[in-house]
Amino acid sequence: MIKKKAPFRPAEILLPEQGAAPEKWACVACDQYTSQPEYWEKTEEIVGDAPSTLRLMLPECYLDQSAERIPRIHAAMKDYLDRGILVPAVKNGFVLCRRTTASGTRIGLVGTVDLEEYDYAEGSLPLVRPTEQTIAARLPARLKIRQGAPVELSHILILIDDPERTVLEPLNARAEELRKLYDFDLMQGGGHLAGYAVESAGDVSAVEKALDALKEKMGEHPMLLAVGDGNHSLATAKAYWNEIRETLSEKERKHHPARFALCEIENIHDEALLFEPIHRLITGTTPEELYDCWETYTEERGMALAEEGDGHVFQMAIRKDEYPVVVRHPEGAIPCETLQLFLDDFLKRHPKAAIDYIHGAPALRKLAQQKDAIGFILPAIDKHTFFEDVKTLGVLPRKTFSMGEAEEKRYYMECKRI
Repeated sequence: MIKKKAPFRPAEILLPEQGAAPEKWACVACDQYTSQPEYWEKTEEIVGDAPSTLRLMLPECYLDQSAERIPRIHAAMKDYLDRGILVPAVKNGFVLCRRTTASGTRIGLVGTVDLEEYDYAEGSLPLVRPTEQTIAARLPARLKIRQGAPVELSHILILIDDPERTVLEPLNARAEELRKLYDFDLMQGGGHLAGYAVESAGDVSAVEKALDALKEKMGEHPMLLAVGDGNHSLATAKAYWNEIRETLSEKERKHHPARFALCEIENIHDEALLFEPIHRLITGTTPEELYDCWETYTEERGMALAEEGDGHVFQMAIRKDEYPVVVRHPEGAIPCETLQLFLDDFLKRHPKAAIDYIHGAPALRKLAQQKDAIGFILPAIDKHTFFEDVKTLGVLPRKTFSMGEAEEKRYYMECKRI
C-alpha cells in the first residue's frame, strides 16, 4: 500500500509589493466584530485609499450588503494583480510567522492544505478534520466570494499535535537566517507580525518529513491536522473545489490551484496559543423556568443536578449572583456538549427564548445582569486533551472554544491564486 503524504504543501505565496504599507494591508478576520460596525468604520478610516485586504474580503458585519460588495471584491483582486500590487513573494515554499500579542509570541507556518484530504461529512476520518459542527447556512455568502475570485486570502488556522516540537520550532530557531518578508505592528491592537520565507528545498523537505513522521506515530485513521479557526472558510473552499473538480481531467485535478487552500498551521502546544471557552446567555425566559426544565431533562436521562460532586461543572450567572451547578453522570463527552444538548432541547420547546454565544466571562457576567437573563460560564478548555476530545466526539459542539480574543485572531496577510 502507498502511504499518503502529509496534506500540508508548499505554494506560490503572494504578498503586497514593497511600496505598500503593511499596517494598512493586513486586516483582522472577516468573522470578528460582527456586532461592532464601529470597528470596521475605524478600519476604513485607517486604510483610506491604500491597498488593503479590506478590499478583498467581506466583513460579516456587512453580510446584508453582499450583492453590491462581492463584485467590488472581485474587481479589487483583479486590479491588485494587474497593477502589480500583489506579487509572488515565495515561489514554492512556506511563510514562517511570528505573531506577538498579550499572550506572547506564537509560531505559525503558512502553506496550503490539500482539499482532497479534508472532509466535514459526519463519520468521515480524513487526515484534515473540522473541530466544530459545520453549519451549511453559513457557506453561501463565502462561496459567492470564492466563485470567480482570482485569489484567496485566509484566516484559517490549523492545529497540529506536536508535543516534541518537531515541525515548526526547528525553523523558528533559525528564523534570522531566513529572508525576512515583513515585520510591523498590526492595526487596532492586533499586536506585531513578522514573516520569513521558507523556500530552500532542504527546509521545505524538512517540514514535509517532520509532518510525515508525526502522522506515522498516530496509528490507524490519523487526524494530522485539526481546524482550529476558520472551519467554515475551509468548508467553503472544499465546496468550491467540489464544484469545479468534475469539470477537470484527472491530470488537471492533481495540480489545479483551487485544490489547495491557503492556511496557517500552529502547534497546539505553543504556550502563547490560548484556548478560551465560549459562554452561553439565555434570554426570554426566567431562571426558575429554565432550572426546573433542566432538572426534569437530567432526571429523564439518568443524570442529576447538584451543587457539588463529580461531573460536568458550570457556573450559572443570574443578576449579580453566581451559582455552581454540577451535572452528575453527564451525557456529553465534554461539559460544552452536555450543556448544549440541554439548551437545544429547551430552545426547541420554548420558542420565545433565545441564545447568544459570549466571548469572555466578564462580558457574560455583565449581560447576565439583565432581567430574565441566565448566563452559563463554561470551564476552561484543556487544549492538551483537545485532539482526543475531537476524536471521541467526531466534532465538538458549535461555539465550544475560541483561540484567543478577537484582536488575537489571524489577520489577512498572504494571498494565493486559485
